Amino acid sequence: MAAPNEQFVDWEIIHVPGNAPLSLEDSTVNVVAAKIEPKQASAIIRQLNQICPLENLRHLKRVKKDKSQGKVELSIILCLSSENGSSIEAFPSGVRQLIDNYNLSSFYAKVSKCQATSKEEWEEQCKLWPTSFHPPTNPEGVSGLDAEEIKSIYSSMKSVMQLVQSNIQHKVVNAAVIVNPFNGQIISKAQDDILPLLKSSEENISWNSKNEEMKYKWSENKGVACVNPWGWLERSCQDHDAMPCDSGLAWHPLKHAAMVAIENAAVRDRRLFPNSSPCNNDCYSELYSDIGPAKRLKTEEAQLTNQNSEIGNGLTSEATRPYLCTGFDIYLAWEPCPMCAMALVHQRIKRIFYAFPNPRVGALGTVHRLQGEKSLNHHYSVFRIHIPDKALSEIFLEKLKD
Repeated sequence: MAAPNEQFVDWEIIHVPGNAPLSLEDSTVNVVAAKIEPKQASAIIRQLNQICPLENLRHLKRVKKDKSQGKVELSIILCLSSENGSSIEAFPSGVRQLIDNYNLSSFYAKVSKCQATSKEEWEEQCKLWPTSFHPPTNPEGVSGLDAEEIKSIYSSMKSVMQLVQSNIQHKVVNAAVIVNPFNGQIISKAQDDILPLLKSSEENISWNSKNEEMKYKWSENKGVACVNPWGWLERSCQDHDAMPCDSGLAWHPLKHAAMVAIENAAVRDRRLFPNSSPCNNDCYSELYSDIGPAKRLKTEEAQLTNQNSEIGNGLTSEATRPYLCTGFDIYLAWEPCPMCAMALVHQRIKRIFYAFPNPRVGALGTVHRLQGEKSLNHHYSVFRIHIPDKALSEIFLEKLKD
């Protein structure tokens, strides 16, 4: 989905589904088809719907229409191709009888195995065989975002991009911002905090003085904890001698940006709600044991809205302390690693937005898709935000001026 105003021209939100796109081999299946006369179509379709319904291929149109030399030609799917052989004896008995009755000449065709999830995918499927397409209406997807919300999302991502340069030797790091989507309030901000002992490649970032476009070499980026989670092991003896543990410069190999943001959110909660404690898992489970997932989500959101209203009115002593980060969004410069992605599951984050894919250990689309793991007790929606090179350069120029 494109940007809603001039400030974010050519920015785009891309929904990252929990299931990876199927390969060409896995996304198609072979069927047995035959040419038929148009006047026979109705009778043949009625019989096929009884003797061989396409239960698992309902997205396919049974009849394909072609025009050749001004003449309409129809082809119809008879049945799925059998793995036992290509001879007519391998066809269902009803299909064999139909072929004999109408003197049909069968052939094999490749068709799409699953229903299309986008218009582009549907167009590709129709090149094989006509299919039906119903645009997704999932409110958690891009289609559920209005113009104001999109503008807010882009603004939050811009603030993340302004944090990706650390104060230590100006190294590029990951950054995270947790936001309450109901009122736009920033809950916490963070950067990778495993520095200064983490090495950073000098080639992470380079400038072209003519067009001022930022160029990233993702595969060589060692300064971002989620991209190179084992980078802290690469420190040399010289690093350790030059910067001993008692130097006063704190570091920790697990303090990725998302983890630090979660920790900062917990510190905020303890400050705002000094006399209360979050529900434990038992009371949380008991509270929602009698309602379904959809109603549970609405209940959580309603409670979160009430909490924020009370906080805004200065009633922090009477407000209920939030349960972890339930209902909040998190914005990240880089796609999180499996550790961070799982931590965000435990925190009950509602949506995750990131700008750059993680080619090494990306857990939300590039290497793994944790958001589609059915065994987890919480699932969030994941979106990637494409930021044009020109916009990136402008953001980083503003940072350098500061």
